[in-house]
Amino acid sequence: MKVDQMMSKPVVTCSMNEPATRAAQLMWDEDIGCVVVLDEGGQLAGIVTDRDLCMASYTRGLSIAYFTVGDAMSKDIAAVHLGDRLGVAEGLMRSRKVRRLPVLDAQDKVVGLLSLNDVARASQPQGRGVPAIPTAEVAATLSAICEPRHATNPRS
Repeated sequence: MKVDQMMSKPVVTCSMNEPATRAAQLMWDEDIGCVVVLDEGGQLAGIVTDRDLCMASYTRGLSIAYFTVGDAMSKDIAAVHLGDRLGVAEGLMRSRKVRRLPVLDAQDKVVGLLSLNDVARASQPQGRGVPAIPTAEVAATLSAICEPRHATNPRS
């Protein structure tokens, strides 16, 4: 199965120069946990999650009204392309411990978002009762993502 067969679209985006409150409003309105961030040229610049906004606010001691999306976003982003196979995407999710991957077209424009939720839904029987991907594969991806980044941190 390929990424374009299961990705969510259209993708919700905002600019890195917008107030962080804009990203929070988009997440609330669209019932999503992240927004893809674009630079001035419309290219992928990062991703900002609800957790990113909370942690940026906490570590700065400021309301999100006082910083931009670019101040809170993750900039080291893994992405996949439309024609990539699901195994490539799951491998990135596992190794990078991320739940979401922007999906790019041949010109590297963001055209969708592949989330762990999309992968999990594909493990349910489709049409003739055959799941698109085995549930054990989804469980392995989730397990790898949930593995603590720092073994010395007792919290999970």
